[in-house]
Amino acid sequence: MIRRVLLVPALVAVTVVPGGAAFAQGAAPVTAIRNATILTITKGTIDKGTIVIRNGKIAAVGANVDVPRGATEIDATGLFVMPGIIDAHSHIAVDGAVNESSLSVTSMVGVEDVLNPKDIDIYRGLAGGVTSANVLHGSANAIGGKNAVIKLRWGKDARGLLFEGALPGIKFALGENPKRASAAGGNAERRYPATRMGVIDVIREAFVEARAYQATWRAHEAAVKAGDRTAIAPARDLRLEPLVEILEGKRLVHAHSYRADEILQLIRLAEEFKFRIATLQHVLEGYKVADEIARHGAGASTFSDWWAYKVEAYDAVPHNAALMTDRGVLVSINSDSAEEHRHLNQEAAKAMKYGGLTEDQALELVTINPALQLGVDKRVGSIEVGKDADLVLYSAHPLSTFAIPRQVLIDGVVYFDREKDLQQRQVRAAQKQALKDKARSTGTAKPTAPDTTPKAETTTPGQEDLR
Repeated sequence: MIRRVLLVPALVAVTVVPGGAAFAQGAAPVTAIRNATILTITKGTIDKGTIVIRNGKIAAVGANVDVPRGATEIDATGLFVMPGIIDAHSHIAVDGAVNESSLSVTSMVGVEDVLNPKDIDIYRGLAGGVTSANVLHGSANAIGGKNAVIKLRWGKDARGLLFEGALPGIKFALGENPKRASAAGGNAERRYPATRMGVIDVIREAFVEARAYQATWRAHEAAVKAGDRTAIAPARDLRLEPLVEILEGKRLVHAHSYRADEILQLIRLAEEFKFRIATLQHVLEGYKVADEIARHGAGASTFSDWWAYKVEAYDAVPHNAALMTDRGVLVSINSDSAEEHRHLNQEAAKAMKYGGLTEDQALELVTINPALQLGVDKRVGSIEVGKDADLVLYSAHPLSTFAIPRQVLIDGVVYFDREKDLQQRQVRAAQKQALKDKARSTGTAKPTAPDTTPKAETTTPGQEDLR
């Protein structure tokens, strides 16, 4: 049985399935969000607007939109609606270590094989308005593993997290991390490379091999096409196949980088082998070489104001995102942190203080810009007809420090509902206490830490533990 519940104080009507799963509410055939301030990102702001969602897609948006009869309605009076936040650099939902650091080139491994759908950081990201994330291999390797672009569909299995049709990518890394990483950590003997020139040599050598591997396969395919029935296919090399995909424009490069000199090194190498870098990640000295980055066509995904946490970051400035934007670079703000991703809207707002970006430009840093960088802009990143209904309903303007996500939808399904979360905490606290009482009564209780489960009636808004 499906019924509507009126939430207080936001006056938001949502579809609820009694007794159903806690992580998501079933999507109605047609849903209408009404009376909202809609921040479309690409088409301006609509006051008292309506969004009609049909089969997980945005079917209509505007100030004067007819709501189909029988649609489930969400009254968003006083709320702001924006596209779901896209985190262009994340390490959530990875089961085990994020680095395969035994080799300098590990392009044969992939994050998709170790996605962990039970990682609580998925849910916490949802609570912060994040709907998509680029989950990357670590930075221990000059060429690391393949990435996985996911949607934060809390409660789905690992395959259900994957962003269908997203362009495949791979992680590169420059500078201190790949040159210092050793085969086994600790006191193990160092592996090559140990210098910046060694890092770029490793990458160049890998592409020399990949180009030769590509030529071998092309020769084989030409022989088969010419009718040679004796042609034997070359042995597959899973390390080189992703690099051939880069050469053929089928796989995106996301490169961990800090210093201006190493950024220029990789740009020159990419142009030598005739491929384009999709994003320079971190890129804290990007402002020094913004013209070169823009000319190459690479995007830049950076922090808002992290600097001086290691020697490579000493020349970072909080104006970096704005300065690169002004020079024509496509810029996004990312988290690289399971904590930071919960407030990327506020991180984007800092670019207004440091660099004077407009509200629209600041919001682009966490919506349409990362969508463009990941090649998923036809699906997400703005509120437009035909795009996925990945939306966040905020209690205030999302660039405000007082803004709290009230509901988060992915593909038109409510995956996070603040009011429901608060209600469920009381239920979970009661269940936990019942188990403790039962253990004591049967004499099986063990010493435990005090119960610190948050209680809805005593919780300060914005400070909830979303476990």
